[in-house]
Amino acid sequence: MSIRTEVRPCTEGQIGLITLDAPRSLNALSEPMIRQMQATLDQWAQDPSVCLVLISGEGDKGFCAGGDIRQLHQAIDAGQGDSHAIQYFAAEYRLDYTLHRYPKPLVCWAHGLTLGGGLGLLAGSRYRLVSPSAQLAMPEISIGLFPDVGAGYFLNRLPEGIGLFLGLTGARLNQSDALRIGLADLAVADEKPDALIQRIVDTRWTGDRAADDNRLYRLLNRFAVEQAPTLPDSHLADHEQRIAQLCRGESLPEVVHKLTGEAAEDDWWQTAIANLEKGCPTTAWLVWEQLRRARQLSLKEIFRMELVMAVRCCAEGDLREGIRARVIDKDQNPQWQFGRVDAVPVEHVERHFTAPWLPADDPLGDLH
Repeated sequence: MSIRTEVRPCTEGQIGLITLDAPRSLNALSEPMIRQMQATLDQWAQDPSVCLVLISGEGDKGFCAGGDIRQLHQAIDAGQGDSHAIQYFAAEYRLDYTLHRYPKPLVCWAHGLTLGGGLGLLAGSRYRLVSPSAQLAMPEISIGLFPDVGAGYFLNRLPEGIGLFLGLTGARLNQSDALRIGLADLAVADEKPDALIQRIVDTRWTGDRAADDNRLYRLLNRFAVEQAPTLPDSHLADHEQRIAQLCRGESLPEVVHKLTGEAAEDDWWQTAIANLEKGCPTTAWLVWEQLRRARQLSLKEIFRMELVMAVRCCAEGDLREGIRARVIDKDQNPQWQFGRVDAVPVEHVERHFTAPWLPADDPLGDLH
């Protein structure tokens, strides 16, 4: 299943360890991996001896590059897109919701590529640690999906304009960027959590959530201070005011026009804007509407909305074409259904927010 789980005794109490172990695919989340994580977390939530949980990823290149989109493409090609999408995305979003609501202290250690579904795991965790190699992004505009896994929740809580910009451009954030806008809590110098795990193992844990959470908070902060990592220059530091101004618009076409017309010489900005220019116009509209609608929704309602959006994306042609062009054939030349954001019909966008099931049949209707 490509997930390793372990319960390790501490001086007192135990720590649960979950390791994504599919490094050849950059720990892309398959449905069996998601379901094993869910079952493990549910079991540990009821086990009084497990006092806290740490999630990390195997391999040098990344914590998690997102969902298993190759498998998704195969299902769409086989005419099983709707059923597979409902099953897969419902399981993934249920897992993310579990992380947000987990009853015990939860640490996520992110290194290297932390994209899409990987960022969803990080964002849902109580304590979010990033290593020097960490590269965070929601790059779904490049494949015709949208920033899901609860992004309607966590992107809306970033500084003005940043969430919209990240969704429209798939811009990558480094360690300093993640700290700057609150997508991470602490920076560490190590790439692997081994030293932190040993520190946790050498500590007494009581099983009392409040006491253990307080102790873990102090332990993590001491650990980060002792490591004193040298942080990279922040990309956002040079652009955040500009982003706030450019993303402040009455319509999506207006914002896109301002972003693509803004001259900047540094590679980070140019790469981000190129992603927007080459990205899926329908995705741009989904990001715009998703963030607007999510402001009035609870976390549970956001996941239910995003499930509708994901299933609808699988029924349309852009997602299949985007995965083909970016991952399968790798010609990097997707032929989107609409050529520009101002050519996307309102009805097409609205259909992505219309559930294909009755309220009583909502696959995530039992979230609480």
